[in-house]
Amino acid sequence: MTSTVPSAARRTRLTVAGVAVGAALVLAAPLAASAHVHVTPEASDAGTSNRLSFSFSHGCEDAPTTALVFDIPAGVDGVTPVLDGAWTISRELGDDGIPTQVTYTAVTPVESGVAAAVSMDVIFASSAAGTDVAFPVLQQCTTGATDWSEVAEAGADAESLEAPAPVVAVGEVVESDGHGHSDAAADDHADEGDHAEAAADSSDPVARWLAGGALVAAIAALGVALLRRRKA
Repeated sequence: MTSTVPSAARRTRLTVAGVAVGAALVLAAPLAASAHVHVTPEASDAGTSNRLSFSFSHGCEDAPTTALVFDIPAGVDGVTPVLDGAWTISRELGDDGIPTQVTYTAVTPVESGVAAAVSMDVIFASSAAGTDVAFPVLQQCTTGATDWSEVAEAGADAESLEAPAPVVAVGEVVESDGHGHSDAAADDHADEGDHAEAAADSSDPVARWLAGGALVAAIAALGVALLRRRKA
């Protein structure tokens, strides 16, 4: 009669195979989750300038990345691409002068598995406060392209999407100084000015003391010279 009980060696092989499959699944999960374009920070205020960085570390089916094309969404009052030596930049402007599309073209195609990023300064409109704003981006490669433009429906899990667009949660309106800088930043500059003024004020007594000392020394030297002349 043939025994159906697996041998110790076979049980060991099955156990090793199971562990290998489990490890592969564990490793595959974060790799799949990282295979999209990330935005940092993921939350920003409205009414003030925010620098957004869009990063990736993959190509299109492992083909090197040649360009990233961003469609600027509604709810954005200003966009200023940040120049980087790894990319050239081109823009399409709307009637109001605000870019409607920004293209970053790689000076050298970015190999899959190499981390890279592009940045832009964005001012969110007050109307976007309290909403999530998606930035659709087309990743162009030496072969093929990936359109990262999917947006999850309300209550749905964004991780379930195959090609999710990077999304920024826009907070409350922050008052700016008219140049896109927040009042907090202006206060920081004001504080720096106050510190500089205080430092200048604290140095004035020293300067006056040094000047007074030099004057006394000069008078003393003059007196000595006159006394020696009279004696002569």
